[in-house]
Formats: sequence, C-alpha cells, structure tokens
Amino acid sequence: MSDSGKSIESFSGEEQRYEPTPAFSAQARIKTKEEYDKLYQESIESPETFWKRETSELVFRKPWDKLVDWQLPFAKWFVGAELNITESCLDRHLETERKDKPAIIFEGEPGDTETLTYTQLHQKVCDFAAALKANGIGPGDRVAIYMGMVPEVVIGMLACARIGAAHTVVFGGFAAEAIRDRINDCGAKAVLTQDGAWRRGKVVPLKATVDAALEGVKSIEKVFVYRRMSAQDCTIEMQEGRDLDWYEAIKAADSSLGVEAEIVDAEHPLFILYTSGSTGKPKGVLHTTGGYLAGTHLTTKYVFDLQEDDVYWCTADVGWITGHSYIVYGPLSNGASCVLYEGAPNQPDWGRFWNVIEKHKVSILYTAPTAIRAFIKAGDEWVDKNDISSLRLLGTVGEPINPEAWRWFYQKVGRGECPIVDTWWQTETGSIMMTTLPGVHAVKPGSCGVPFFGVKPAIVSSEGEELRPGEGGLLVVQNPWPSMLRTIWGDDERFKAQYFSDIEGAYFTGDGARFDQEGYFTVVGRIDDVLNVSGHRIGTAEIESSLVAHEAVAEAAAVGRPHDLKGQALVVFVTLKPGFDGNAEMEAALSAHISNEIGKFARPDLVVLVDSLPKTRSGKIMRRILKDVAAGREVQGDLSTLEDRTVVESIQARFS
Repeated sequence: MSDSGKSIESFSGEEQRYEPTPAFSAQARIKTKEEYDKLYQESIESPETFWKRETSELVFRKPWDKLVDWQLPFAKWFVGAELNITESCLDRHLETERKDKPAIIFEGEPGDTETLTYTQLHQKVCDFAAALKANGIGPGDRVAIYMGMVPEVVIGMLACARIGAAHTVVFGGFAAEAIRDRINDCGAKAVLTQDGAWRRGKVVPLKATVDAALEGVKSIEKVFVYRRMSAQDCTIEMQEGRDLDWYEAIKAADSSLGVEAEIVDAEHPLFILYTSGSTGKPKGVLHTTGGYLAGTHLTTKYVFDLQEDDVYWCTADVGWITGHSYIVYGPLSNGASCVLYEGAPNQPDWGRFWNVIEKHKVSILYTAPTAIRAFIKAGDEWVDKNDISSLRLLGTVGEPINPEAWRWFYQKVGRGECPIVDTWWQTETGSIMMTTLPGVHAVKPGSCGVPFFGVKPAIVSSEGEELRPGEGGLLVVQNPWPSMLRTIWGDDERFKAQYFSDIEGAYFTGDGARFDQEGYFTVVGRIDDVLNVSGHRIGTAEIESSLVAHEAVAEAAAVGRPHDLKGQALVVFVTLKPGFDGNAEMEAALSAHISNEIGKFARPDLVVLVDSLPKTRSGKIMRRILKDVAAGREVQGDLSTLEDRTVVESIQARFS
C-alpha cells in the first residue's frame, strides 16, 4: 500500500441531490427507503433467509447445505449446492413466454442486425457445446476467448459454462504477447476467435493475432474460428489439425452432446479474468459458479430495476468484467433483452449510440464516464438528431463520474427524468457493491451511493481504524459476499498478500474513499498505481515491463495525468541504454512498441526521454513526483528520501 493511503483529502463541494420521480418509484421493484433498509438489514443479519428467498427463481439441481464457509481469506458460498449456470440463464426461460422473447439484439458496426430469441440462443449454445465436447474439451479445462462483440462470443462463453470448462476472455484490443501470457498462465486447451472484427470501419485481424500469440505455446490443441468477414475483407490461414471453422465444427459434432448441461459444484470455476496489478504480471481473478450467479442476478434485477419489457444495453466489451456480469450472466439470468453492439461509438459519426437507442427502443443504458465525456465533446446536436425518449434508466461504470458529466448525462440524455445509477465495483468483486437504487435513493453527483444487499463496506485508516463521516481513507469490505473472487489463479499467496494483508480481517479494495452522514460513499481514486485510461484499467508495472523489454530502454516509469476525455492519459518516462539516441524517432518507436505489446488503447499520450528517474536512496522510483510533474503541479509531499533533487529539476524543465 502506498503512503498516499494514509490520508486522502477531498476537495469536492458537491451538494446537489436528485430525487427519483414519483412516477418511477411507483413502478420500481423497490419503492421506498424503508423497504431497502429492511432488506439490507436482513441481508446482513439473516443472510440465510435473504439468499434463500432471493435465489429461489434460479435453478439449483441440489440445494446448499450451508450458506457460506468463511476461512479468511477463502470463501465458499452455497456449500454443497450443484447447478449449471446456463440452466438459469437459458433453460428456465424456455418453460415460460420468454422462450420467444429476444435475448440478444445484435447491431454490427456496418449496420447489419440479428436477433436471437431465448429458444434460438439456447440451441446455438447447445450446438457449440457439442462441438467443444467433440473436440476433447470438458469439465475443468480452460478455454481462451479472443473475439469481437458478436453473438458468437456470448454463445462461446455460455457453451464453455454448459460443459463445465472455465473461460478466460481476452479483450480484443490486446496484442499477441498479452494473449500468450494469459494462455500460458491458465494453461488453456483451446482458443475461440474470429477472422476479424469491425472497428471504426476497419478490420481488426483477430485470427492473425491469435496465430502470432500461439507461437511456442504448447497447451493449445484446438482453435475455433468464427468467420465474421468476407474473404475479400479478411483473409486468414487455417492450420491443419489445429484450426476449425466454427460452424463446420458444429456440423461435424453429435448435436446431442450439448443438450444436457454438466452439473457442477457451486464452487466449480466459471471463469478466469485477468486484470492489471501492481506488479508486471497480470492477475488471473477466479470466479466460481453459484455465488457469482447469485450476485450478478440480484444486482441486475434491483440496481437496473429490470422489468419484463425493458430493452437493456450495456456498452462494455465482454473482455472486461462489466461485459461478463452485465451483458451475459446477470441480464440473461433475469430474462432480459440485451443489445450487443459491435463497433465504435463514433462510427460512422457521433450519432451512432443515439441511433442505436432510437432504432432498438433501448430503455436502460449502462455506459462509462469516458464515453459520456466523449459525447459531451462531440456536441449536443448528435443527441438531438435522434428520438431517445424510450430511455427510462441510465447507469455509469468503470470509474468515478465527475459531477459536470453526470449533470449533462442526466439533463441531455435522461431529460431530467431518468435516474442514474453510479455503480462501484471491481473485477474482483464480481458484481455491483455500491450504488443508489433508482426508485429509492436520491442521487448525489460524484457519489456512488450506498451498499448493496449483503455488502458491509467501511472507510479505515492504514492502521485499520474506522474513520468518521467526511474523513478520507481506505475502502474495505468487512464481510464475504457471494460473487467475490475466490483466489488468483495458481497463486493463493499472491491472493492473500494482494487483498487481505493490508487491513486485518477485511478485503482491501485498493481504493481511497470517504462517506457522509447519510452513509453515501464517494470513491476518490486508486491507492496503487493502476491507471484508468478510457475505461481500461492498466497496471503501470505491465507497461513498464513492456518498455524495458525494448532493446533501447534501461528504465521506465509510467504514470497518469488528468485528461478531459480519457479520464487519465498515460505518460511514460524512459531512460535509454548507452549508444541509443534520445530523439523524436525513438519516442515514436517506444510509443509504437507499447501499442504492439499491450494494445492500441495503451498508447501513451507522451513519451519523455530523460537522463535519470527520481529515486529514493534505496533505489525505488518515486512515481508520485512524476505524477505531479506530468500533471503540471508543484511537486508535493516529503522529498527527504529523494536521492538527487537535480533529477527532478531536470525533468521539470522539460515541462516548463
């Protein structure tokens, strides 16, 4: 934990509050604060009663013997229960009128569309599950998924779950080296990919990137390739014996193999999702079946006040946890109709999102503050060109939203009528932990709100002492919750050290926060050095590790500085090895290197070549100094441990 966690100041003077409209509250699933308070108290004091009732509509083949087994820091939920998550997401709806209801409403970037009902989605999942089984994939195996936002990516995830194989989805913007690292870490047996994906009118060559990633990888036996493009748009090479055409593999398989879902223990691995950490190696966060289903199901139902006729659109990518929880498992377990959009928000222009909303009559929109800031910059006229009156609820995710952007979202997009749920949660938490319930709570722009059912957050000092309202400190969770990560894949010790070593008896979120007299929490940022660039959490150490791998680089430090559009912009400071010239060509080469190694979204805004980096006498790089310099601020804090003050002066001169 960094020293900055010991005292976190708040400069927010935000006082405005926005109450839910009486009309919204009247139809909401939870209508009053008294109702919320009663349910929250029950979830904390009588969790067995609460979770038994709230999961009663889900499909458990065998009920649990014990709700939770908490051996700090390891948790097991719904102990003894058996299920398959796809029976709650698909099969159970086939016995109701939902069987003919749209499950996925796909909009491709070029404008093509496809709608899959629950019956059709179920059939496609069973068919692909059969193809996986026919090719030797089974319970306990790991399957890597590197695809765009097409229906087949959802089908692939659910098919893995149906046969008891754990999936690990890799964001389609990552480069080959990042894919290789993740495959090697989890020992994946197969890869699901596609020839290419549309992004801003261009083809992203996904299969070619997978081919490069698999050079030297021994664990992969099969690669399933979905053909999204025409041969003219994207040519691919198929390796005989390894690569299989997606639909040809389905045709060749016995379709009966995927009909019966593999029934697994509640703690059976569902997926591994890699997230940046404070060291160079990404963390493989493990989520299991029963608890994750309970958490995502309940939060989707109540946080988004999901109604039967809603058309729901979460704009995230399935490569991130938001896509897992609030495109796939949470919405489908509730029988929602989910919009899936393939491309960029500004293709062919900044009216695309609003056109999608008008076209498909979207009623719930869940998006990121980064996107909202981009829409503000693009101009109100793009919103005004479309009829978005179908919207009734808005949500934000991924980072704190600044009050100005919140108000624009509320007034321009929500017409001053749609509640906004500002949700705080993490890859590690699995589901939403804090927000306001839309029919119940007033919203304070900039504050994520109050705890969700079953969650006990607290603000503490670095010594673990609980702080008073208004004081900034470390955000921790004091109890286990169903959708919490179970461990870091293959590394229990890192799991304990990362999340349960800083504050005794509690999960440390890594965030700084404060809360007010009404119990509203406001997250003020990360304590560690994980950056949030355009909604993507990037570990600085992973960026630095990539840079140091370049032949010219001796040392590197990556920091973020405030950016109106991205939230944070990436700035890297680099020292070169002798014999290499520090010129504009080198800066461009290093920028391209990061883009190639990690992904284009991680391309730095600025590469600064310096003679030395500011260090302590023990040799530790003082990144907080670089953060201040990059942001144009005076260098703050104690500099007594700084080895050479002239190094700081030299770097400051570069920014003057």
